[in-house]
Amino acid sequence: MKAEKRLRFCEKGHRFYKSTDCPSCPTCDKENKPTSGFLSKLSSPARNALIHEGIDTLHELSKYTEKDVLKIHGIGPASIPMMRALLEEEGLSFKREGEN
Repeated sequence: MKAEKRLRFCEKGHRFYKSTDCPSCPTCDKENKPTSGFLSKLSSPARNALIHEGIDTLHELSKYTEKDVLKIHGIGPASIPMMRALLEEEGLSFKREGEN
C-alpha cells in the first residue's frame, strides 16, 4: 500500500509532491548539488543526510564506522560501497568497530 503523496512547497516556492515528511525539495536539491568532491557522487538523500550531520569531507567520514553511518536517516546500504570506494581512493577507510 503506497502512502498518498501530498503537495508541498519549499521556502523558494517550488511545488513538489512527497509521501513522507522529508522537507527536501527535488528542485532545490538539483540546484544545490555539488559539481565536484565526494558529495557530488552520492544520491541526494545520502548527501543531505551527511551534510545535516556535519560530514562534508572524506576525512570527516573516516571518523565513523559503517554501522554508525547506516544509522543516519537518509543513508541506505546501497550508499556504503560508493563511500568505501571514495575513501579508499584517498587512502582512507571507515573507522573500525571498537577503534578510538
